Amino acid sequence: MSGEQPGTPGAGSTGNGDGTGNGAPAPGTGERAVPARVAPPQRGFGPGRMMGGGPVDKSLNFGPSARRLLGELRPQRLLVGLVFLLGAMSVGFSVIGPRLLGDATNLVFGGYIGRKLPRGTSLSELAARLRHKGQGNVAAMLQSMHVRPGQGIDFGHVGQILLLVLVVYVVSFGASLAQGRITALVVQRAVARLREKVQAKLSRLPLRYFDIQPRGEILSRVTNDIDNISQSMQQTMGQVTTSLLTIVGVLVMMMLISPVLSVIALVTVPASVFIASAVAKRSQPHFVAQWTATGHLNGHIEEMYTGHSLVKVFGRRKEAEARFAEHNNALFTSSFRAQFISGVIQPAMTFIGNINYVLVAVVGGLRVASGQLSLGDVQAFIQYSRQFSQPINQVASMANLLQSGVASAERVFALLDAPEEPPGPEHPVTLGAPRGYVSFEHVRFSYDPDNPLIEDLSLAVEPGQTVAIVGPTGAGKTTLVNLLMRFYDLDGGRITLDGADIATMRREDLRAATGMVLQDTWLFNGTIAENISYGAPGATREKVEAAGRATHVDHFVRTLPEGYDTVIDEEGSSVSAGERQLITIARAFLAEPAILILDEATSSVDTRTEVLIQRAMNRLRAGRTSFVIAHRLSTIRDADLILVMEAGRIVERGTHAELLAAGGAYSDLYAAQFAQAVSEVG
Repeated sequence: MSGEQPGTPGAGSTGNGDGTGNGAPAPGTGERAVPARVAPPQRGFGPGRMMGGGPVDKSLNFGPSARRLLGELRPQRLLVGLVFLLGAMSVGFSVIGPRLLGDATNLVFGGYIGRKLPRGTSLSELAARLRHKGQGNVAAMLQSMHVRPGQGIDFGHVGQILLLVLVVYVVSFGASLAQGRITALVVQRAVARLREKVQAKLSRLPLRYFDIQPRGEILSRVTNDIDNISQSMQQTMGQVTTSLLTIVGVLVMMMLISPVLSVIALVTVPASVFIASAVAKRSQPHFVAQWTATGHLNGHIEEMYTGHSLVKVFGRRKEAEARFAEHNNALFTSSFRAQFISGVIQPAMTFIGNINYVLVAVVGGLRVASGQLSLGDVQAFIQYSRQFSQPINQVASMANLLQSGVASAERVFALLDAPEEPPGPEHPVTLGAPRGYVSFEHVRFSYDPDNPLIEDLSLAVEPGQTVAIVGPTGAGKTTLVNLLMRFYDLDGGRITLDGADIATMRREDLRAATGMVLQDTWLFNGTIAENISYGAPGATREKVEAAGRATHVDHFVRTLPEGYDTVIDEEGSSVSAGERQLITIARAFLAEPAILILDEATSSVDTRTEVLIQRAMNRLRAGRTSFVIAHRLSTIRDADLILVMEAGRIVERGTHAELLAAGGAYSDLYAAQFAQAVSEVG
């Protein structure tokens, strides 16, 4: 009788009401909680599901996804407004700088020219003489720069302007620094809330979602994609704000200096926008493919690391490496295309900016020579043209970051939009202290509507009874307890606990009354005492140690240097498989649930240790309704009721002796699988 591998909470834990479970099933053992037909369409090598399969994410529209991502900033509207205000201050002061420097240039140039002109002559007289000589352009140029004949450079005035420029740039720097700090605060708060939403969403998702989604893919969305969103928003939010404000401020100053030169500078903008948008459209699908491939690669690595011993045992290392190379190449290809295509934007913007610079310099020089502009005005305008093209280039160069961040956001939003467990009843039924009377009444259930699994199953279990469920793999043994825990909702019929329909109870109340010990142990990174008290967080140290003594954990724990304070990791690498199983049994013992579910609970324990813990298991089951799935023979023989399931139906029920005497399916199963075990144990 091979055990089933349910997708239920971590081994030995009580239900936590979140519907997700505390640990995903380990690959490669036993029966899957969901039939293969609903698993990801592609399968790889090695144990369990390989992460190369799964549905390929489709890209959402960039605009709606970007707006939804910006919507995550809505709770911090005031801080976002402050970011814009500080950005406006920084840009406003920085924009004034070139204009002031242009005035300083005019003073220096005017002083240099005026020193060479005869003192006592007015500028108007000098201009009239130059026009009389046919040098009207020179006259106009001198008048535009307000040259004072006979007077040199006014260094005092120039110094005042330079000091003012210094103050302006210092204020601009301070505002920019404050903007960066607040931007970091806004982004990190938004990302923290997004993580909270994802975590809360995971707790509301049904078990079916985790059955069809590779664990590595989910982890990639929760970690890599959210981190990428954080980095993208951090690097683009403040910069985009500053760039857009700079474009507006610089454009205003350019128009004030020379509308003609402004028109020339603006001619290159449509070309820049066209190139940036065209490249962005081509690169966006590749960014989506990049992060999808990242999720698949992470999933493959996660599963290969978890099941690396089985991969080696079955000699599938080369196949696993080939699958890794396949995912790695897919990630390389998509990343290369995304980065290369988006990287075209920057050199294209630089080329257009250089053309703009040449046009402004040539036309500006001609207008200075004609006296229509001063030298300082052209100098300021050239600085402004650089400032004008620079933010455009920056926005364009950030297109790859924006697209990458939005592509990750799409994947996170797809997780947030996944269908959740149906909401609980508005007025839930509470039982107080459940007695453990369980009844299945004409239950119907199927993972696939076209392939019914359980049809018209009825069963009544009295409080304190031990029910053993046996049958071949895929018979529906684990499905039965999953339905009892409401990890799946029924297609028909009902299940009651102490006469109350479990559909009228809150899931967390139902699961809090249930303890589970699974075949695959689940331990988290912490002390042995913390692992034992996981199902009863408020338990005292005395109760933890009493549970350890009752389940024979105390014996081997006392041999460890730190005793119950010994830290073990989630793989339990510092203790043996049998010792891990004992810890999970102690966990369930301490929780004192009304209903106990044992799924191959002593499969990792040797025969001698099993005999030792049977007494503890008997005490654990005393006064509690127990469901034992494919347990060892000694427990099955002692069960109050044995159910034999085939294809989702109970084909036989009775005690061990009654079923053997009947000579039916149980007798055949006993003869085929248990006869030798009886002789060994007996």
